[in-house]
Amino acid sequence: MRTRSFYLIGVAALALCALTTDGFAQGNNVAAPANNAAAAAPAPENAAATPPENSAATAEQPANDTSVPAQPAPSGEAGASSGLPPPALPMKHVKWSFEGPFGMYDRAALQRGFQVYKEVCSVCHSLKRVAFRNLGDPGGPGFSVAQVKAIAAGFKVPAEPDDQGRTYDDSGLRITRPGTPADYFPGPYENEKAARAANNSALPPDQSVIIKAREGGPDYVYSLLTGFNMPMPATMHMAPTMNYNPYFTGQQIAMAPPLSEGIVTYADGTKATVDQMAHDVATFLTWAADPKMEERKQLGFGVMIFMLMLSGLLYLSYRKVWHGEH
Repeated sequence: MRTRSFYLIGVAALALCALTTDGFAQGNNVAAPANNAAAAAPAPENAAATPPENSAATAEQPANDTSVPAQPAPSGEAGASSGLPPPALPMKHVKWSFEGPFGMYDRAALQRGFQVYKEVCSVCHSLKRVAFRNLGDPGGPGFSVAQVKAIAAGFKVPAEPDDQGRTYDDSGLRITRPGTPADYFPGPYENEKAARAANNSALPPDQSVIIKAREGGPDYVYSLLTGFNMPMPATMHMAPTMNYNPYFTGQQIAMAPPLSEGIVTYADGTKATVDQMAHDVATFLTWAADPKMEERKQLGFGVMIFMLMLSGLLYLSYRKVWHGEH
């Protein structure tokens, strides 16, 4: 009877550990509307003409492009003779404050990254799974309630039908109103057709979960945004409306260089270099894709401490139960 009771306690402890660990692995986007499965999927992209992305937000790859971290590009003649597009260069890796089990988001970098998204990226890219209120949530950029309200009011969102049930005015334009903290970030285009028409048939992808949708995450976004200034090989043949970027598979991307020195004036006085802006916006997009990271890590440490204590109690119980039996 003693053996069976101890066996059941051990099985229950292992089951609790397995369930808890599985829960920690799931980073859910708190701002995502109901369908999380759909939220995780990257926006459909045009394989022929990659998004003319505007801002750190993202340089994304065509739907069939997995952002392979790449083998070194073949020599010009070898690549040309093979008929295959050159592979992307290996991604750059920089130090991120949120890396590792003790990593946390840098609040100043989050606020600067949001400024880059708002002033540069939002011209072409949506952030439709993040609500304005999330900017003031614990673990986020740390904006105050007043700041969140002011930020939301600076965006125009689709208005509810008027007294006559109309959502468009007499000119055929969508009726809008100032945003509130409860609203989600509006997209820059009314629909996909409008987005493609404005970007040479390329579709700028949504940035809400771009960090999770691309292999390499923040390293990929940072590398892509800082790769536009690299010299193009003389043997490279560019397709019309495409731009050279060695960190993109095929090394041609529809997005024009979104960042340039001083394009943003940081509120905290930080010098707005291309590297700084790329680093900041990659940090912000990492938070947008995983806003509960800090909370999850803290909960994980608490559970690990509990499991260690439980293991100690089980061991002492075992010694007590079986003391003197052999």
